[in-house]
Amino acid sequence: MIRAAEKQNILLQWLSWQFVETPKGILRGWRNILVFNFEYFSIPLLFKTFFAYWRQYRWYYPRSFDIGKYAEVIFSNIISRVLGAIVRSAMIVLGILVEIIIFLIGALVFLVWVLLPALIFFGLWQGIRLFF
Repeated sequence: MIRAAEKQNILLQWLSWQFVETPKGILRGWRNILVFNFEYFSIPLLFKTFFAYWRQYRWYYPRSFDIGKYAEVIFSNIISRVLGAIVRSAMIVLGILVEIIIFLIGALVFLVWVLLPALIFFGLWQGIRLFF
């Protein structure tokens, strides 16, 4: 039994491949890369733990009452949290910038793929025109 794709002529098969099947694959791959990058930089987790201690460095309050030790612990914990927020914000910004770059490159690849037949035809036409 002959499959439906084999009944079509080669031009229709090529058009289907060029403008339906392959763009679906490009969009699927582009989406996978965007999702991977989002998870690679752990952007949702960085937002959830934005003010958490930097690398779990925390100081504990002494059992006895010593105002100097209490001030030292409070100040050290604040510095650890601020440092954690600074590093996490830098990673969030870096992750979003990489996400934007991936989005733009993916859009360019998709646009070039869709316009490729016209670009090839235009290039051949220009070459023949310049030759004669």
